[in-house]
Amino acid sequence: MLDMQHETFLRFPEGRTKAFTLSYDDGVVADKRLLKILDSYGVKCTFNLNSGVFPDRGAHNRMSEEESFDLFANCRHEIALHGHRHLYLTKVSSVQVAQEVVANRQYLESKYNRLVCGMAYAYGATNDCICKLLAELGVHYARTTVSTGEFSLPADFLRWNPTCHHTDKNLHEIASRFVHSSPLDERKARESYLFYVWGHSYEFDDNNNWHVITDLLDEVGGRNDVWYATNGEIYDYVAAYRALQWGVEDQLVYNPSCLTLWVERDKKVYRLPAGETVRFDI
Repeated sequence: MLDMQHETFLRFPEGRTKAFTLSYDDGVVADKRLLKILDSYGVKCTFNLNSGVFPDRGAHNRMSEEESFDLFANCRHEIALHGHRHLYLTKVSSVQVAQEVVANRQYLESKYNRLVCGMAYAYGATNDCICKLLAELGVHYARTTVSTGEFSLPADFLRWNPTCHHTDKNLHEIASRFVHSSPLDERKARESYLFYVWGHSYEFDDNNNWHVITDLLDEVGGRNDVWYATNGEIYDYVAAYRALQWGVEDQLVYNPSCLTLWVERDKKVYRLPAGETVRFDI
């Protein structure tokens, strides 16, 4: 008789129960200072770059093409799409949406010699048709501007809603809740936490409040129970977890991915090596 009483939960690398990620848009000069701060804390970020507006420094002091390359070419962070011309995708035709994404992706992949499969929607603008088109264009995930205030993983990575913007009035409360609570404290709802903060680094200059990011990282950085990852690393890991293949009696699991994964099963943590089948303890 089949036993269906087992509960399995995703755990991040080394069995961690929490992940923290950042996402900053537009490729502006203030990213230089932000990147140094992030590196000093060992935290990772995804920087979402346009490719057709370099000549126009604009109101927010965009970097030149050369500055952008010098900053991001050899850093430990991820670069992702933000549209070729930073257009409202919901206000243009499907052809123009495709042009925005393809031109942006072609430029970044050619310039930086890496695959670029992530994105942040300019102005947070998207709809069902755009999500479908992005999937067909090879985009794996795309971040919105809709704050959840929570730590749940996205059901749909092409509508990836962040936890909050760094100007959120509840940022300190959210960060404290992330640090001081744990899925391990729960009897049933033991899903891993993801804390996702986004923004524009020029806002720190505009508001003269760089302490916001350092205060946040003072609180959430340097913790053994937190995985500090880029958006893309989180997508890859969760996608690999969701692609696990399960035996009919729920005791065998095969990991077809190239990533080592971690799961909690009946409150015991298991390591699932890449390309291997694991049998859970009964």
